[in-house]
Amino acid sequence: MEIRKVQVTGGSSYIVSLPKAWINSLKIKKNDPLGIIIRQDGTLIITPSIIEEENKRVKIFETDAKTEEEFIFRSLIGAYISGYKTIKVVSKVEMPARIRMAVKEFCQITIGPEVIEETANMIITKDLLNPSEMPFDKTIQRMYILIKSMYKGVITAFVDRDPVLAKDVITNDNEVDRLHWLVMRQANLISQDIKVADKMGATIWSASHYTRVSKLFERIADHTCRIARKVLDLEDESINQSAITHEIVNASDLAINILTEGVDAFFERNIELSNDNIEKGKDLIDQCEKITDQIIAQSGRVALPLNGIIESVLRIGEYSTDLSEYVIDYLIGEEI
Repeated sequence: MEIRKVQVTGGSSYIVSLPKAWINSLKIKKNDPLGIIIRQDGTLIITPSIIEEENKRVKIFETDAKTEEEFIFRSLIGAYISGYKTIKVVSKVEMPARIRMAVKEFCQITIGPEVIEETANMIITKDLLNPSEMPFDKTIQRMYILIKSMYKGVITAFVDRDPVLAKDVITNDNEVDRLHWLVMRQANLISQDIKVADKMGATIWSASHYTRVSKLFERIADHTCRIARKVLDLEDESINQSAITHEIVNASDLAINILTEGVDAFFERNIELSNDNIEKGKDLIDQCEKITDQIIAQSGRVALPLNGIIESVLRIGEYSTDLSEYVIDYLIGEEI
């Protein structure tokens, strides 16, 4: 770090000289304009770029007759998360219909990208979303609302043996995935361009923690879907002891309560609530162990799905406990 003294001229103007090596490397000349960005943490950014430029990063994927649609779809998701604004999929010959379908499925399942140009051997997508329109707080809140709705739905499906509701829960997992990809994309954009951070009112530090929370939510949604699949396996089976159903519901209520209080602590910035919430995770472990012992008495065709359900309930509670630990880490880290 270079230390420069502040000088005063004219009684009201404060001047700091700029490093000569920096000036030379950017070929800045006398009377050239420089942009100054005042950040929320009190730091200044000095940049020669005074005209706001679009993210010009372009990713090109070349395909041929042997290219698999699953591969190109995963590649598109990877480019999206990495922060590419424009993605081109090209082919030396006429592009197969399955590749076109994969590109259009990518645009449907992600937030922002749209097909802006299409020819016989090329498709171009462009992200039309302004990052400031989807701040991290709103995206995380949306993910939480979706997950809570999915979780309540899957427990109702379990109690009522409702296959339609269970399948609906599985379908909603796609919405959680697309929000998670958006969070990761925006975190990468912030790491690449500090001006994006200012637009979103975020820092690299906060973006990293929002990404961790988003990943936890994505995993919780995955386990909710696993419960839904186990409910489908139980559709035509009968449970010998109705008490087990009741106890599984009680454990599920505790798990979602841990998640809810973890989210409340996150948005309320409450370390004490986070710490108290972590202790509840121990109670959930005890409940799930007792339920597992009772499941052993069931027939194999019932025991396996029930065991899968209670394992996922426990994992959801553990991930929710991890959220409370992240909140403590995040809030203490902000004080540094």
